[in-house]
Amino acid sequence: MSVFVSNSVNETENFASSLAADLSPNTTIALFGGMGMGKTAFARGLAKGLGYNGEVSSPTFAIVHEYRGGRLPMYHFDMYRVTDWDSLYSTNFFEYCESGGVCLVEWSENIENALPDGYIKITVCQGAHENSRIITTEET
Repeated sequence: MSVFVSNSVNETENFASSLAADLSPNTTIALFGGMGMGKTAFARGLAKGLGYNGEVSSPTFAIVHEYRGGRLPMYHFDMYRVTDWDSLYSTNFFEYCESGGVCLVEWSENIENALPDGYIKITVCQGAHENSRIITTEET
């Protein structure tokens, strides 16, 4: 387990970007953390670190956004509205996890029992001040 303290959105993005260098195909990263903790900022940094140069936004209503054009494709999921196995299957989540890219999953709390073996768990929580975040990384 490792812990990183970010003091800004930019630091969160840079941390995620540096993490991307070590990722391999079929990696799943599960993000845990409440609303407004910087999960989408983390996603922007990860996509940039994988070589994607376009805009990155939360897939709240689409459930998944695909980012291609970098070293590995990134599939960015928002599981906030996924509440049962049927809705999880309808996202094609399991197929994405085996498609050779990186799956980044926001609101992983909602599908924790369905995450693939060996996922990377990233927990983001409030730090000492308003813009500070404590980012904990664990390999499962």
